[in-house]
Amino acid sequence: MTSHHDHGPAAAAVRACAAGALEASPALARASDATIDAALREMARRIESVQPALVAANAQDLDAAVANGMSPALQDRLRLDAPRLRTMATELLALADVPHEPLDRVVEERPDGLTLMERRRPVGVIGANFEARPNVTVDIASQFLKSRNAGVLRTGSAALRSGRALVDQVIAPALDKVGLDPAAIQLVPSEDRAAAYELVRAPEFIPLVILRGSGDSTRDLGREAARHGVRTLAHADGGGVLYVGAAADEKVVHELIAESLDRLGVCNRLNLLLIDRSVYESMLPGVLKTLDGLGIAASLPPHSHQRGYEWSLDLDRSGTVTIDAAAGPLDAARIANEETSGLAAAVATEDPAAAAEFINSYAGSGVFFNCTTRLLDGSKLLRLPETGINIDRVPGPRGPVTFRDLSLRQYVVVPSERLAALVGSAGAGSTGRLPS
Repeated sequence: MTSHHDHGPAAAAVRACAAGALEASPALARASDATIDAALREMARRIESVQPALVAANAQDLDAAVANGMSPALQDRLRLDAPRLRTMATELLALADVPHEPLDRVVEERPDGLTLMERRRPVGVIGANFEARPNVTVDIASQFLKSRNAGVLRTGSAALRSGRALVDQVIAPALDKVGLDPAAIQLVPSEDRAAAYELVRAPEFIPLVILRGSGDSTRDLGREAARHGVRTLAHADGGGVLYVGAAADEKVVHELIAESLDRLGVCNRLNLLLIDRSVYESMLPGVLKTLDGLGIAASLPPHSHQRGYEWSLDLDRSGTVTIDAAAGPLDAARIANEETSGLAAAVATEDPAAAAEFINSYAGSGVFFNCTTRLLDGSKLLRLPETGINIDRVPGPRGPVTFRDLSLRQYVVVPSERLAALVGSAGAGSTGRLPS
């Protein structure tokens, strides 16, 4: 799968985009808070004003998808209609109102007369490879802009017309209107899957790539990136876990099950339901009745699949939940840690001590007490669009990744008596941005 030739049209397309973004990145890094937020507001305005053109481009993508036999579930992810466009515009306006992160933070005023500061700097150019969901084009571009990073975006071929319309008619004109280089956000024009691999092979242009997709292909891209020295924030696997403790309230359990299965094609839905062994027989009938009422099948032990098998990736059987018994909070956390992706887990119990045991033992990117794993989402959890949900088990951003995570740390040491003059020289608003 990774044997794509390095010098074909896909490579040329990616390199051209990367070069354009790199050239635009220094001016973007120097932009004021007000300019960045004005660009986001102009993007929102343009989504409304060019809506017919966006819907028309998306209709072409949808027609092609139907002709190619795309499943109804994937067609739904591809669709851009008026309500979805309004939601995208609303989210851009909300993002524009979110305060920027401070540029500098004083770590220590040292006894030797020096001040140690921690400064946030943009990465420069960040890549992103994501599935055929047009709204993600704007989600990711907006997070890149808010963090002052240029971007090279590559979407699935099924959404290329929609993505192109959003970049050409919304993002680029908005940047241009506020005096920023429209080349800062690039969309790779190639339909070739090889372009995804070229995106993770150019560390000199694109040192970091957001990989957002499902399963094997995204994992394969991550391995290819590692071979080329490119860092990734990958969103390949998901699957929410719910542990029903011995002291769980049945009504709460049934509500959590329903709330966790409102959408079946998302990563943070209920995937594995673990019931404490001491109440397994008494709780199971009510659980099965609730699932049946939702039109969800239960996979009961003994299982013919791995316990953490992710049903959202199985288009034919996405309406399924795996059920099993756990010997207590520690056992349930161990199963979730060892046999699932580590995305998110919830505990349902009225016993705070049991909840604490589970919460303190679960190592995934989000853990929830008597509330649903569906909350592990940028908009729901952080009131921000996300570039994806990262589940790496190493230091760095985990869970929903937003603009706050897309910066480099730089240490700055200055004579303490010069500090005020240095910070005061920025003249670019409340964050004290300094000239690069």
